Amino acid sequence: MSSPTTTRPRTKAGRAARLVLAAALVAGGILAGPSGAAQAANPYERGPAPTTAILEASRGPFATSSQNVSSLSVTGFGGGVIYYPTSTSEGTFGAIAISPGYTAAWSSISWLGPRIASHGFVVIGIETNSRLDQPDSRGRQLLAALDYLVERSSVRSRIDGSRLAVAGHSMGGGGSLEAASARPSLQAAVPLAPWNTDKSWSELRVPTLIIGGESDTVAPVSSHSVPFYTSIPASAEKAYLELNGASHFFPQTVNTPTARQMVAWLKRFVDDDTRYEQFLCPGPSGSQIEEYRNTCPSS
Repeated sequence: MSSPTTTRPRTKAGRAARLVLAAALVAGGILAGPSGAAQAANPYERGPAPTTAILEASRGPFATSSQNVSSLSVTGFGGGVIYYPTSTSEGTFGAIAISPGYTAAWSSISWLGPRIASHGFVVIGIETNSRLDQPDSRGRQLLAALDYLVERSSVRSRIDGSRLAVAGHSMGGGGSLEAASARPSLQAAVPLAPWNTDKSWSELRVPTLIIGGESDTVAPVSSHSVPFYTSIPASAEKAYLELNGASHFFPQTVNTPTARQMVAWLKRFVDDDTRYEQFLCPGPSGSQIEEYRNTCPSS
């Protein structure tokens, strides 16, 4: 399968150029929607202005549906579940593929699927070819799942193939780093309690949010999440969130700080929606947060 390679400019000059173009299109009526109202200057914005309440709710503003993907109908990964907004009135959506961890099935972190989709994304939660797959294999499977979403899935018409992301838990988190390294055209990566024997990711160019647990004894943050974060160049845009007292398995139950920051990161970098910058800079705080680092402000 061919892989999407389209990228959008991330520089301030590039953003200014897009705003000028959007203004011109609005003036000419090109960005008028079905009702005749002009769309936002950023054509990738989806949904209402964000609030803390919206991000912390169990569901976002979009109604969603889901469909199973049989392993017999795909190549390169083990099938899974697709979650997608039912609305077709706001154009196409960005998409994200998410991998579970070592020995785990998608069901172990499946709450993330509808939660993220309800904020205006198409999500595929994958089953891996083997539950013993290592991060490099999981990274390839995440990319295969994105290719399937864009090229062959029944929801491909809902997806903007230039706005794609990856995430995963544990070895799936390590796999998301592998995928981001292999495909720099991705718009975002979110490793959760990531595990990988490779500690240096200086080649990464994809905006990456790493979320770790303070009390993780499987992939201790001191030997995994922190060195991963430190090695990623600041020019890529990066953030590190450490959850107070959290174990390695924090993604396996509903975790509001994780969902809030994950959605904000995806909105900011997949949708280029600067309305969400307020949740990244200065970032989260409170009793559930042990530490937060970020390359603020985002360029």
